[in-house]
Amino acid sequence: MAGGRPGGSDGGTGTGAGGASRTGAGNRGFTGTRTGSRARAATGRRSGFGVTAAGPAATATAAGIGVGPYRELTFDAQGDVDPAARETVARIEATDLLVFAHGWNSDRSTATRLYDRFFAPFPELVGTGVRLGYVGVVWPSIRFSDEPIPDFEAPGALPLPGFGTVLDPDTRRALARFWPGREAELGRIAELLEDRPDSAAALVEFGALVREVLRADRVGTPVNLLGPMPAPTPAGAAGGAARHDVPAIFAEDVLAVCRSLAEALERLEQVGGGRDAAPDAAPAPSGASGLALGGGLRSLWNGAKELLRQATYYEMKKRAGVVGELGLGPVLSDLAGRRPALRVHLIGHSFGARVVSFALRSLPDGGRNPKSLTLLQGAFSHYAFSDRLPHDPRRGGALRGLQRRVDGPVVACHSAHDSSLGVFYPLASRMAGDSAGLLGFDERWGAIGHDGVRALPGAPRLDLAAALRDGLPERGCVSVDAGSVVRRGGPPSGAHSDICHEELARLVVSAGRMGR
Repeated sequence: MAGGRPGGSDGGTGTGAGGASRTGAGNRGFTGTRTGSRARAATGRRSGFGVTAAGPAATATAAGIGVGPYRELTFDAQGDVDPAARETVARIEATDLLVFAHGWNSDRSTATRLYDRFFAPFPELVGTGVRLGYVGVVWPSIRFSDEPIPDFEAPGALPLPGFGTVLDPDTRRALARFWPGREAELGRIAELLEDRPDSAAALVEFGALVREVLRADRVGTPVNLLGPMPAPTPAGAAGGAARHDVPAIFAEDVLAVCRSLAEALERLEQVGGGRDAAPDAAPAPSGASGLALGGGLRSLWNGAKELLRQATYYEMKKRAGVVGELGLGPVLSDLAGRRPALRVHLIGHSFGARVVSFALRSLPDGGRNPKSLTLLQGAFSHYAFSDRLPHDPRRGGALRGLQRRVDGPVVACHSAHDSSLGVFYPLASRMAGDSAGLLGFDERWGAIGHDGVRALPGAPRLDLAAALRDGLPERGCVSVDAGSVVRRGGPPSGAHSDICHEELARLVVSAGRMGR
């Protein structure tokens, strides 16, 4: 679930599609290379939203990025990276390297535009002795192209997700790349979403097809979409072939699941779905929704499409952990050995926050650690760094104690306007019997991008204005409420992708001690 339709003014000073005015670069320590459209046209050929270039050593402008030097690290689903790209990153001439991993609602062109937009303010924010380098981490996620991202599409360009269930051609192609070899199942899924049969049997068939593409025909212990991944069941154990347990949302009665998801979407439409609406609006009384008043089975297909999205999120969650631990982590360790003086600053959005955080698992204790870690609307548990889970004191979080492998602060930005993390993940857990209400927020299954770091003594909680005014702690975890700027977007994801704001760039600079 990414951002929604661009809304009105957000009350902040975030960068627009064309970027904020960048005057006074010479007086504010402009240390990067800022290039214009003429230079871009001279160095590459535009292909879609990006620019095609020859080889991994492409310049910043050839990649469609307006700052430089910029390189990309592209990982496959197993965490393997192109060795040539790894070499180009190691040769970047810089004092400080910004490494950014995109989130779930991305293809390569969307990720490139995100990096271009997010990196744009940095040259004017850092001190004169700082020479910045930029790295975009590209990993196999998926974009539902009917979910506009704030400022990326013109207002009115696409319909709100809740008003249509048809999979557009771009999304169908993205799903085919995401789940190769599943063309037949995906074709039938698309057909059902287009026809929306008024049939319980058709909805049951849809649920079976989603389980099939997930390889989840046999569902074991229910797990939380945000929590740590369980180990796979060994081959030969009860149940036969090796498999991962998957969320119970894919095993419960499909009509009940689709009804709950459809009702949540409808409620988000009613309260604005993150579009500067009150994030804690009370849920509708039981039986108050149009669905509950007899909309028929056709009304459940919006929920069915959301179930398909949930399946892609579960798959991306697994990939993000693998790419972080087995891919990015070893790259960072190698870079630290070869470039010991280079200061590395990790940034991640959504499941990209999981990528950069799980990279810490591969770093040696006492090594040359990253200098900061900034998580933007992180899509993993708010207990991830905890020594003891409140509901199970015998266990710690998936990243227990790993904040000590960052030689600086771990900054968790969160926003209550993010309905993706505030509604749909807790809702998925509720369907396993673990959450209190349809639109309620259960502490046990909370996301770090919804309410910050939890159950970690000594971890301060700041609002964005205070963090920018007074600075951040030198070490350890800190939660920053970014809801004053991260607030725009429509259903189903609210403000989840509303992250291109100069205030958040300034926060990264503060975390990395790169300012003047």
